[in-house]
Amino acid sequence: MARSSSHAPAGLSWSTLYMILTLFFLSFAAVANALAYGPQKPLAETGIGSETSSSPPEDLATETELEDSNGTEPLGWTPPAETLQDLLDALNVMQDEYFVLWLGTWPSSIDWTAAVLGTHVAATLSAFSSRTFVVVEAEQSHDLSFSSFENTVNYFFSQTSTFYFGENAFSLRNQAYDDMLWVVLDWLENIKFQDLHSTLHYPTSNSSSNNTSSQAWYGTQFCDAAAHRARVFYELASAGWDKTLCNGGMIWNPSLTPYKNAITNELYISASISMYLYFPGDPIDAPFVANSPGNRAKRPHPHNPIHLNAAIDAYAWLKKSNMTSTGGLYADGFHISGWRGSSNPGSRKCDVLNTMVYTYNQGVVLSGLRGLWLATGDQDYLRDGHELVYKVLRATGWPQTTSLKWAGLGRGGVLEDTCDSRASCSQDGQTFKSIFFHHLAEFCRPLRPQEERFLANEKRQPAADEDWAQVFNRHLLRCRAYGPWVEHNARAALVTRDEDGKFGQWWGLPFPQLSVSSEIVNSSTLPPGAVDYRNDGFDADATTDGVWRDFNDRGRGRTVETQAGGVAVLRALLQWQTSDALS
Repeated sequence: MARSSSHAPAGLSWSTLYMILTLFFLSFAAVANALAYGPQKPLAETGIGSETSSSPPEDLATETELEDSNGTEPLGWTPPAETLQDLLDALNVMQDEYFVLWLGTWPSSIDWTAAVLGTHVAATLSAFSSRTFVVVEAEQSHDLSFSSFENTVNYFFSQTSTFYFGENAFSLRNQAYDDMLWVVLDWLENIKFQDLHSTLHYPTSNSSSNNTSSQAWYGTQFCDAAAHRARVFYELASAGWDKTLCNGGMIWNPSLTPYKNAITNELYISASISMYLYFPGDPIDAPFVANSPGNRAKRPHPHNPIHLNAAIDAYAWLKKSNMTSTGGLYADGFHISGWRGSSNPGSRKCDVLNTMVYTYNQGVVLSGLRGLWLATGDQDYLRDGHELVYKVLRATGWPQTTSLKWAGLGRGGVLEDTCDSRASCSQDGQTFKSIFFHHLAEFCRPLRPQEERFLANEKRQPAADEDWAQVFNRHLLRCRAYGPWVEHNARAALVTRDEDGKFGQWWGLPFPQLSVSSEIVNSSTLPPGAVDYRNDGFDADATTDGVWRDFNDRGRGRTVETQAGGVAVLRALLQWQTSDALS
């Protein structure tokens, strides 16, 4: 059971903050219940696009199939207020136990996982902010309740601001291209939250009123700094795009043998389209800037077509690359056969596939696909995303929630990496599931004011003579079918909490509730031809000495990365439970 923290912001107890925030969420409870138990349609009836070009494939599951394996009724939905409390607890433990304010970072993290942690904090604040605006507008003033809510948001946002200075930016400039792209996504997520919170709660006004509701939110003063870091790291990472090998694609690491892997290319897709949609421009001159462009006149502007074209080209390359493994999931990446150096590049083709499957390789591209649809109107991007989500659900064994059989990415409907049950996950591996749930939530997230302004300003013509709202609503309707699976995973994650509220890595343990034998622990298998280089060489036994209280104390045990997994899956659950757009 999660503990009650004694470190609430500004002297307020977390129970008090919980009660305050709950008031804002209660108005959505009825909607959430209606969504959870309302009429259901098969996914085949909620396809995106025209009947001829964008109907779902025949093998897509119906919403009825996405139920508990008993076949009686969908899994019960936790009341939003309870989910909110769990999410607040999870975030508070992550920040209270692992974040050090005077250092401006999570000292036990590594450079790239710290960027992911910052992304989770900003995304969670957006979830909090976006669920309160109806009540705040109805009150037409900032009373004590809203002030307390605002204090909570500002408490965590201030920590993300100190991370700007605590982040090891100089080291990251010289690391792999994927490391750089995590930084881009982090600070763009921070900007997205700044825009959302300011728009919803601090609408700008030409009025001379001194009411704070007519003034911009203080947090937006950090926008330029966040934008500058996102731009610099995006331009540095863009040097990884290479056409001399495999006819395109991002190279993983500039200093190692060429390896064109899924994660770097997916990050480049998502970062590129996010730069196109959310980058506000960069007015900062600094001595440490990327090589191109290097002066104010050429500095990139919002909605730069260069970013859009980069995302389009990168996804087209990835889709044609055949970088897939068992179950049609994305494999880890390609080597080039015969490579001996630039003077002897071998085949120049991506022809040696490492078939290893990781959870995060199925997630990062999802937010990119949503952004590509938003920018282009091409409904195939949404269709591709739903097909990938469907494959992930099936690879967890869903909807057979009591099956011990390893299905490729889990068992019993619970998402796992192959290292989870063995406790052989490295620090990298411990981060993967949180990344998947973050990008799944982004893929299925309702439109925000910033995106609505973009669509209005661009005056986009609906694709295939269909109304944008209708297309997007069908997309959200299909997303709705994933709700029971998201909750199933959130419940599994919650069971792993210890008495301090810290989440474990292996969520699959409580489903099913059976005694765990070595046969079960070792049942996760790698695809044929796979090399788990992300976790290879990690010896769980060497770290535990055989002494542990539960299965999640083995290996690296509970860490800030496993805590982030709890935060991410609970944030996703809250979105599914409270979004009136998922109807």
